[in-house]
Amino acid sequence: MGIDLLTQPSTPVIRQFLRGLLLILGSLWASIAVAQTSLQLPFFDDFATAAARAGSTQPDPARWVTGSGVYINNTMAINQPTINVATFDGLQANGRPYVSNNPLEQGYTDVLESRPINLIGLSAGSGVYLSFYWQTKGLGELPDPGDTLSAPQGSPPILQAGDSLTLQFKDVTGIWKTVWGKAGGQADSTFNQAFVQVSDARYFYDGFAFRFRAFGRRSGPFDTWHIDYVYLNKGRSATDQYMIDIATQRALSPLLKRYTAMPMSQYKIKGAAELADSVSTVVKNLINNPNPVSSRFRVQDDVTGRSLQNDVTGDIYVNGSQQRSVKPNAYVFDNTATKALLRYEIDLQTSDNQNSIFQRDPSTLLRNDTISAVAALDNYYAYDDGSWEYAQQIRQREQIAVRFILNKPDTIGSVRACIVPFTTDQTGQPFVITVYANQNGKPGIALYQQSFPMQYPDTRNGFVDYKFTRSVIVKDTFYIGYQQISSSDTTFLRLGFDKNSPFGENIFYNGGTNWEQNLQKGTGGNSAPLLQIQGAFMLRPVMGGKLAVVTATTEPNPVVPLRTYPNPTSGRIQWDDPRLTRLEVISSTGRLVHIIEPERGQQTLDLSYLPDGLYIIRLFANQQTTVQKLIIQH
Repeated sequence: MGIDLLTQPSTPVIRQFLRGLLLILGSLWASIAVAQTSLQLPFFDDFATAAARAGSTQPDPARWVTGSGVYINNTMAINQPTINVATFDGLQANGRPYVSNNPLEQGYTDVLESRPINLIGLSAGSGVYLSFYWQTKGLGELPDPGDTLSAPQGSPPILQAGDSLTLQFKDVTGIWKTVWGKAGGQADSTFNQAFVQVSDARYFYDGFAFRFRAFGRRSGPFDTWHIDYVYLNKGRSATDQYMIDIATQRALSPLLKRYTAMPMSQYKIKGAAELADSVSTVVKNLINNPNPVSSRFRVQDDVTGRSLQNDVTGDIYVNGSQQRSVKPNAYVFDNTATKALLRYEIDLQTSDNQNSIFQRDPSTLLRNDTISAVAALDNYYAYDDGSWEYAQQIRQREQIAVRFILNKPDTIGSVRACIVPFTTDQTGQPFVITVYANQNGKPGIALYQQSFPMQYPDTRNGFVDYKFTRSVIVKDTFYIGYQQISSSDTTFLRLGFDKNSPFGENIFYNGGTNWEQNLQKGTGGNSAPLLQIQGAFMLRPVMGGKLAVVTATTEPNPVVPLRTYPNPTSGRIQWDDPRLTRLEVISSTGRLVHIIEPERGQQTLDLSYLPDGLYIIRLFANQQTTVQKLIIQH
């Protein structure tokens, strides 16, 4: 029969021997596992991986521990060294805050930790340095100032309450030691390079790791930091700041002249006239020595795989940074095509693969030579590039509208919106989307209006599709607007805002009486724009494309909104439309204070019991919904 030696009291010596053997074997297997997974020097990442170019926003798992909340992007920083940075803020990887309904809570937020690295056999004399570039704020939110306590010379900084970014090394005992840190409080439009020497003997083992850790508000995209070009290697010095590397940097400009995306049916009307005159990026030379470089411009339809353009450009000498521009060809689609995803890219032709530092992986520095973007010809309009840098909020009495100009009459079936989570969970909070006709170049009569409960997207930069109860006919120029219902300071709706969009002149603002166009010069000697918001709201109308009952000379019949009157009132209101099926009264704090479903023939309501103030009235009639403000004054 089988005998379990570990359970036999008569064999203590054997039992002790086996336990010792198991410990030795366990340690051996652990060492083998570390050796199998540990990275070898050099360690390098400028976050320009192929996965990131394909749309991933997560750090490369080949270099970094998975589960990080940092956001890999090429839009939130200013003048980054090369394409893509790692951004730290108060959002998790899924785009949700670390905490909700506790707006001021502070603590550690995003962490970026390297995979284990083998430093066995090295010493303080090996010249092991970690360098990286960092920036505060960029296009995000400024970290608040903190206090740096004094410490003896040579000791690491101690960062106290306030916002900070720190770098830590893990020693052989598993303890994390802070070796570098920065406090918030001052925005910087440049990237600063930091050098940290690995000199303590406790770091020279197989399993060494380092991590960046941010401290700040945990309730939204607050306290933003960016890092780039992380490089750890031996044989370096604190003056080893240059790398032989030519790379792409700034996000590509839009391929389309008026939008970043538009319906295929609308594109076909004008064709090549809808394309931009040129597409550009910025090329960076990270070594202080001019170098010639050529490039290739490709355009491919990702739906069909068809190549639409493949041009090679001549050499240019790059010293520091230089803009690179290319001209799109005319792209023609047959009558059956309903969708195209035009992936366009600039690919630099460099000799970066000859850098002797990266003999183990010669393609390391080639990854930042290519930059790409996608222009969608589908069923919707967009002015944004698919990513927000921050979120804009408006108050209850304010309205925002975005202009869209058609090539032919069409219908709108829904609006996609990117709402950014901030501080308080606003799921279910009502807001209003309105479709306006054009009146003398500004939003005019409301063609359609509908209230929706707010929803957050499933991912960072995601959209929620708010479907209309019926399609709305539009002729040439129309406007999509949204309005806040609640006036509570903690329930402001924050709509994603793309600060990099060049289409800001299509934004219109109404502070209560008149519509004002963004980025337009004032009158009466005032040459400065009255409203100055550079960028685009992430609102995307989805078009239907079927207009059997509409001709090019037919003006859509406007929907006359339901209304109650008088306004202001001492409490009694009335309405003329007998179709009214439901009426809701909402206080200025967003609380529902009265609901009725009128009886047959009822066209009045007494609200005199309510205190003086501003209220929101929502009226429902069949498939029509109208929202209006009501002032009660006794």
